[in-house]
Amino acid sequence: MLLLSYAMLRMMQINNAGSNAYSYKPLAEASDEDLIEVVTTNTLGLMICCREAMQMMRNQPRGGHIFNIDGAGSDGRPTPRFAAYGATKRSVVHLTKSLQAELQMQDVKNVVVHNLSPGMVTTDLLMSGATTKQAKFFINVLAEPAEVVAEYLVPRIRSIPANGSTKSTYLRFLTGVKAYSQIFSRIAFGARRNRYVLEE
Repeated sequence: MLLLSYAMLRMMQINNAGSNAYSYKPLAEASDEDLIEVVTTNTLGLMICCREAMQMMRNQPRGGHIFNIDGAGSDGRPTPRFAAYGATKRSVVHLTKSLQAELQMQDVKNVVVHNLSPGMVTTDLLMSGATTKQAKFFINVLAEPAEVVAEYLVPRIRSIPANGSTKSTYLRFLTGVKAYSQIFSRIAFGARRNRYVLEE
């Protein structure tokens, strides 16, 4: 029975390519090595993972779903001190749309590509950038631990193949309304101060 259930489910792949070379500095000061690492991991790595997953899923009767995780910069807002990272994350949204258009153009109906936005998650990468007053403010106000984000996103991710959906989606944990509400609560009532890092 368990084997039958697995056979009936569509395959899922979540692509989370994210490197900033642990470097927060203006682009003019970035080394070639750091830029190559960021672009190779975040853009080329994502493309290769998508290509391999699509090829595998297309050859399976029930196909599958690919979820590409975006990050800071994906909405077009500037990412000073990590411009390369932001540029690569902006490309995630474009790549997802382009792949979905290609699949439709090729009349592939059993593979769907989605965007997934976890918002600010308290990873080592995020916390390594908590060196300015502004960064500390936004980390305390907007960031959440991975467990909190997963508790919200995982059931929504799992429901997509379970419902047999063939429509591309954009799942977001930190919506604009939620972000502005938390910023307002901080400014008006002092909420979320010093949650993860001590502010000056």
